[in-house]
Order: sequence, then C-alpha cells, then structure tokens
Amino acid sequence: MTPPAAPGYKRILMLTWPIILANSATPLLGLADTAVIGNVAGAAHLGAIALGALLFNFIYWGFGFLRMSTTGFVAQASGRNDRTSILETTLRALCMGLLIGVCLTLLQWPLAKLAFSLFGASETVEALCQQYFAIRIWGAPATLGTYVLMGYFIGQGLSRRLLLLQLFLNGLNIGLDIVFAGYLDMGAKGIALGTAIAEWSTLFLGLVLVRQHLGLGQPALDLQLSHLPWGELLKGDKVKPVLQANANLMIRTLFLLLGFAVFTDQGARFGDTTLAANHILLQFISFSAFFLDGFAFTCESLAGKALGRRNRPLFLSVVARTTWLAAGTGIILATAIMLFGPALLTVLTDLPAVNSTALNYLPYCAFYVAISFAAFQLDGLFIGTTTTAPLRNASILATSAFLLLIASLTPAWGNAGLWSAFIGFVCLRALFLGAYFRHLLRPLAA
Repeated sequence: MTPPAAPGYKRILMLTWPIILANSATPLLGLADTAVIGNVAGAAHLGAIALGALLFNFIYWGFGFLRMSTTGFVAQASGRNDRTSILETTLRALCMGLLIGVCLTLLQWPLAKLAFSLFGASETVEALCQQYFAIRIWGAPATLGTYVLMGYFIGQGLSRRLLLLQLFLNGLNIGLDIVFAGYLDMGAKGIALGTAIAEWSTLFLGLVLVRQHLGLGQPALDLQLSHLPWGELLKGDKVKPVLQANANLMIRTLFLLLGFAVFTDQGARFGDTTLAANHILLQFISFSAFFLDGFAFTCESLAGKALGRRNRPLFLSVVARTTWLAAGTGIILATAIMLFGPALLTVLTDLPAVNSTALNYLPYCAFYVAISFAAFQLDGLFIGTTTTAPLRNASILATSAFLLLIASLTPAWGNAGLWSAFIGFVCLRALFLGAYFRHLLRPLAA
C-alpha cells in the first residue's frame, strides 16, 4: 500500500480558510445580540446581555477540552482508518459533554448565586441577567455536545462542515433574536431563548452531518454500529485516558486564562487610560488569533492522522508546512497592524489620550502577533497528538514565569514592562512546549 503523500501548501490553505471564517463568526454573534437588543430595548437589557454573555463565555471556555480532546483522538483513529475507534471516541465524548451540560443545568441556582455575588451591577440589570441566565442555561448540554461534533469535524479534516455548522448557529440565532427580542419585545429573555433554541438546533444539524459522513444508514455500517461495546463506552479503562487528557487541557486553559486576566488587571493599575488602550490592542491580538488558530487546528488534524499512521516523514512534513504558513501569516498580520493600526485606533476610539497611549504600545502588540504563531502551532501539535501533560506543564510554568516578569519589569518600566512580560509569556509557552517536541517522535517509525 502506497504511503499517503504529505499535504501541499494549497491543500493546507484549503483546509484552513473555513476554520478561520468559522472562528471569526463567533464574535460576530455577540455583536448581533448587542445590535438587536441595543435597538429594541433599554440600557438595562443591554447590560444584562453583556454580563450574561461574559458568564457563559467563562463557563464554556473551561469546557473547551471537549473539542480539543475529541479532535486529537478522532484524528489519530482516522489516521489508522479505525472506524470503530472513531465511533467510540465520538459517542464517549458526546456522553461526557451532554452529562456535563445536564449537571450545569441542574446546578444553575448555585452557579447563578455565585456569579451574581461577584458582579457589581444595578438591581435592575442583575434581575434581567438572572432571567437571561435561567433561560439560556438550558442550552448548555447542546453547546457542549456541539463542541464534541466540532472536534470530530476538525479531526477528520472536514473544515467546511465546521464552517457550515457555525454559520447555521449564528444565522439562526440572529434571526431568532430579531423575532423574540424585536417583534415579540421580550428583551434579554428573547435573546436567551433564541440562543438556546439555536444551540439545540445546531446540535441536531451536527449529528445529521456526522451521520452522513460516517455513512450510517447503510446495512454494513449499521451492523458495525450495533456491535459496538455500548456497555463499555464509559468503563474505567476506556474513560481514564480521556479524563486525563481533558483534565490536563482544562488546567492548561485555566492557567492561560489567568495569564490574560493578570495582564488586564495590571493594566488597570496604571489608570483608566492605559487600561482602555491595552484593551483595544488586545482586540488586534484576538483578531489575529482567528487566523493563527486556523493553522493550529489544521495542524491538529493532520498531525494526529500522521501519528495514527505512525508515519514520521509525513508527521514532520505536516509540522513544517503548517508552521511555515502560520509564520508567514503572523508576519503579514504584524505588518498590517503597524501599517493600518494608527488609522484603526481612530475608528475604535475618539479619546485622544487613549489613542495616543495605544499608539505608543502598538509596536509591542505587532511584535507579539509576529512571534505568537509558535505557541499556537505547538498547542495544535500537542492537542492533535493528545500529548496533554506537556500542555498542562507548559501553561503552569509560563504563567508562573509571567508573574515573575511582571513583578520585575513593571516597577521600573510601567506599561512597557507589562507588555514586555506579555511578550515573554507567549515566548515561554512556545519554549516550554518545544522542549517536549522530541517526545512526540518516539512512537513514530523512522
């Protein structure tokens, strides 16, 4: 049997651009919610949507491991052409996602109590936000289940189906927002109801797409499905490696989230102007992440498949080609930030002091984007191979070092020291992960 050829640059780009569009569609949904509620309801409803969306983003961010681990396990099983393992992996992850979602729904009262105790909003905004939360939380099982299906599509290299799923979610959500919050004048409750319905509809669409791709419904494949060891899907020896991978990925995510939170908090210590300026520059970084994440997701799929085939040359080729494209993209994005950043700053804020401060630190932002591709790529590489302990360790070490850099650089250099430490943060993430790279090559044939 002829070994599979390494994907060319064109093939990698064709896999990546739908992921970039799918990633960028997510924040557009938040803008749509804001635009609808901002035109049909008062400031209190808008504030409730802002707080509610922040709360759900934080909750769901913590369970992003469902997408990541599914991608890695599915990609490796696909590389081995092991359909049974693909089915088992997907079903097991779906069960876990739905179970976690049900638990979140059942625990909604203590979750809401804890969350709202941390908010400093007015009584009116808090009351509306509680209504929003109480409705939208019923979409949690669907959202976490959809994370699993997204991981399946990325692991199989079906990036266009991923884009279709994201566009369906956003398009339906926007339409329902207009109906419930606009025509029916339900305000924040209408936004929550529209989102929950869209989340469940997207889960069912994703299940249909997965069924079509697997070819279920054909007698031979249905027979294979009927012979799956259903009773063993959630047994200890089957679930243990998945739980270990998910726990490591969750810790990794929480520490990275801590790093960004510390960056924001430290900026606030330098005054409102610096805080606002840093926030605007972070939007440039977030926008760039859509592109760099696209190549990282592609690397997850292709590297996982190469590992599943135990094909060392294919693995190294995938790593090299996706990384070269990511590096070039990072440089292009950084150049665009330097060239067009000053003009964009005037669009994003009309406050002279904030604009001037952001302009001073624009080169730091551009440099961060230019070199951050390495951390993104290594993240994708270790996720795709489900080698998650290094991801956990690297995030803990990098975040700890970031705190030390802040303590040593900011007293003398202020916000410039903070940005230098932030650049060091993303560099250290890559360096610590890079130190584990040889471990990935051990199970690969020469």
